[in-house]
Amino acid sequence: MTRRGLLSLLAFALVWFLVLRYAIYGAAQFFMADAPGGLIVSFFNSTVINNLMSWQIPELAVFWVICLYLLPIFCVALTADQTASDRARGTLRLLHLRATRDGVFFGRFLGQMLILFMLILLALMTTLVLVLLRDSSLFIPALRLSFILLVNLLLVLLPYTALMAWVSSMASSARQATLYAVIIWIVCSIVTGWLSSQFPGLWGLDKVLPGAQVSGLLQLSGWNTLSLAYLPIIQTIVLLFLGRLMMQRSDW
Repeated sequence: MTRRGLLSLLAFALVWFLVLRYAIYGAAQFFMADAPGGLIVSFFNSTVINNLMSWQIPELAVFWVICLYLLPIFCVALTADQTASDRARGTLRLLHLRATRDGVFFGRFLGQMLILFMLILLALMTTLVLVLLRDSSLFIPALRLSFILLVNLLLVLLPYTALMAWVSSMASSARQATLYAVIIWIVCSIVTGWLSSQFPGLWGLDKVLPGAQVSGLLQLSGWNTLSLAYLPIIQTIVLLFLGRLMMQRSDW
């Protein structure tokens, strides 16, 4: 309910309205006609396109693709200030009088995930309205598929939120936390890319960064998507461990 929070919600609502009206609705028409547009084809290979075209509800197929790429960006911007501004204002000391450092750190992380859950739920509900306006008989299958997408999108956002919890424990502002996240992302990308080229036999280097499972998710459907759930869960555990270490050692 802060000014910054309300502005973030307004920005999300406006962006999502444009996505819903011009991206999801428009692209779904192409899928229903069995003729995806050139832009869609240029971004994905034939396996992904064929998988998306097999979905019973094209609106949710397009929703799935857009959210896999759009929501992580919004997540980084929204969750950057978990403890940073409190550290700069000195209010972490006040919070520590009634809560442990772990309580503050993990409480903020869970709070951000709750906010993201509500935003995803609202986005899904608006997409469901679009589906029902076209065909009300799709309510039950759309509801079932929406639950699958909700679970998967929360899993996708877990490591991004954990990453921002870690960098926020080192920063004094949301902007600085975002900058730290970008630097860590670029450095890890360069290092893992170099190691992969020098040591092709090393396994798992392409799975270090959050979002590494997205390309695989696009080739799956239904509950099969949860076969990749282990990756964001492991990433989240590692990042939260690093963030907790930083939180415990930092001087407030």
